[in-house]
Amino acid sequence: MKAVIQEEISGCGIAAVAALAGVSYGQAKRRANSLGIYAQDRSLWSDTDYVRRLLKTYDLHAPSGETPFRDWATLPDRALLAIKWHRENGTPFWHWVVFVREGDDAYVLDSKKALKQHCRRDFGRIKPKWFIPASSA
Repeated sequence: MKAVIQEEISGCGIAAVAALAGVSYGQAKRRANSLGIYAQDRSLWSDTDYVRRLLKTYDLHAPSGETPFRDWATLPDRALLAIKWHRENGTPFWHWVVFVREGDDAYVLDSKKALKQHCRRDFGRIKPKWFIPASSA
C-alpha cells in the first residue's frame, strides 16, 4: 500500500481513504465532494462519519464506534488511526493516518505534506488515541 499525500490542510481523512482504496487524492477528493464532503470543512478532523461514508463508496467496511488503542500488536491488518488527538473549545480534533500490516511488516502511512518520509515505522513517536478497523466489504 502506498501513502497518498493530502493536498489541503484538513484533507488527511480523504488521503487516508484514498490510500486504503488505492486511488489518488484527486479521485478521492472528487468522490468526497460528490457526497458533500469537502477538505475545507474542519469537522473532518472531529467527526468519523465523513470517512465512513467515503470508505463505503469504495466497498470498504468500517464498523461503527472507535476502539481505544492499546498496543501495535493487537491492531487489525488495516486500520484508520486517530493521532495528535486534542480538544479545542471542547471539540475533539485529530489527524488521520493508516496502519497497515503485511505479513511480518507493519507501518503507518501518514499523509502530512511536510513529512520527508510518509511511510512511518517510528511507532514510539506515534501516539494513537483510538482506531477504526478498515476492511473490504
